[in-house]
Amino acid sequence: MKRTKRDDATSSRTAPTEQTSGAAATEQDRPRDASGSNGATAPDTAAALPFGGLAIDFSTDTGAVPIATSVPTIAFGPDIAPVELTPGGPDEHRFEHGRTESKVLIVGSGPAGLTAAIYAARANLTPIVLAGSAPGGQLMITSDVENYPGFPDGIQGPDLMAAFRAQAERFGTHIVDVDVDRVDFSSRPFRLWAHATEYRAESVIIATGASAIWLGLESETRFRGRGVSACATCDGFFFRDKEIGVVGGGDTALEEATFLTRFASKVHLLHRRDQFRGSKIMVQRALDHPKIEVHFNTAVDEVLGDTHVERLRLRDTVTGRQWEMPAQGLFIAIGHKPDSEPFRDWLEVDAKGYLVVNDQTNTKIEGVFVAGDVHDHRYRQAVTAAGDGCRAAIDAERWLEAQGIIEASTASAW
Repeated sequence: MKRTKRDDATSSRTAPTEQTSGAAATEQDRPRDASGSNGATAPDTAAALPFGGLAIDFSTDTGAVPIATSVPTIAFGPDIAPVELTPGGPDEHRFEHGRTESKVLIVGSGPAGLTAAIYAARANLTPIVLAGSAPGGQLMITSDVENYPGFPDGIQGPDLMAAFRAQAERFGTHIVDVDVDRVDFSSRPFRLWAHATEYRAESVIIATGASAIWLGLESETRFRGRGVSACATCDGFFFRDKEIGVVGGGDTALEEATFLTRFASKVHLLHRRDQFRGSKIMVQRALDHPKIEVHFNTAVDEVLGDTHVERLRLRDTVTGRQWEMPAQGLFIAIGHKPDSEPFRDWLEVDAKGYLVVNDQTNTKIEGVFVAGDVHDHRYRQAVTAAGDGCRAAIDAERWLEAQGIIEASTASAW
């Protein structure tokens, strides 16, 4: 049979792989989904992640993974070219700042920041991304992501962010894994300092995100991705017909507990005080729901189990009495903290510290734009953050054109 060019191209591509953060994965030590169950079949060979080898291992919790000597690829199918992952991150780039001036500088490296970088780079804006010392955003501590379009079998959070990063770098984005210490938005070019280095840019996109507030328990950290979660929308599906706990007393906890009744057989709503802080309608809805059992004056002291959550050690906050309760999952819903601290002296923030946007992605300072969870406390999803990053990059490009800093283009590079 005569072989076509398509046959040659297809056979030369790397077979689709699923990266792991440790050595060769076995049935026992494959990454697990949020409920603690084994996910899709993992390959037999290890694949190093970018971000300087920093990865979350949901099976052994051994911590950071050394940079591999060989560079892996991610192949998504026969019609899409594989993506070569170039190792980078704190270990490689922390002291290699490279260029420090750009038309657009992006702060943050979650879905919002890296999407903004992809769009800005394709518009020839030569973006710099200050990615943070823990790059990748919240998805770096997320196991199976099953609600991001384009991955019918789901994808590990760190793998998804590796692909984001590789795509941004492919178009010339310069990424430095450092935290921003302070900024000066008094005049252009805007000035930002990170790790004793000054960066300058004609425009800035802030996409630093927001971090879930956790209980601070060692066992809570150990079981993240194995039954402990801070996102019911992301992980609720994994807890079908299981008994779970939800911690919190505000509208977020009440809403997530109600949402989780779609999947769980029973939801225990655990609140350390004797009354809820949420709105009356949300409180009544939770109290009336047959699947929700409310536990007032109750705190979680420890998460217990072997390879995944099996029970919770609870404490009465009034009497001090302790007891154990069976549960296969625990959702922490006590709030999020926006990572907006370096910008609060310059930009408007709301009562909770989230940056305030005016007219889509703009701020009160022309040339400074905002994207993602650092302002969005309603949706907090990877896909909405990515959309925000796209909008901010387009807004920044159009603003730079209006200022005459770049030449206006009649044809979009997006």
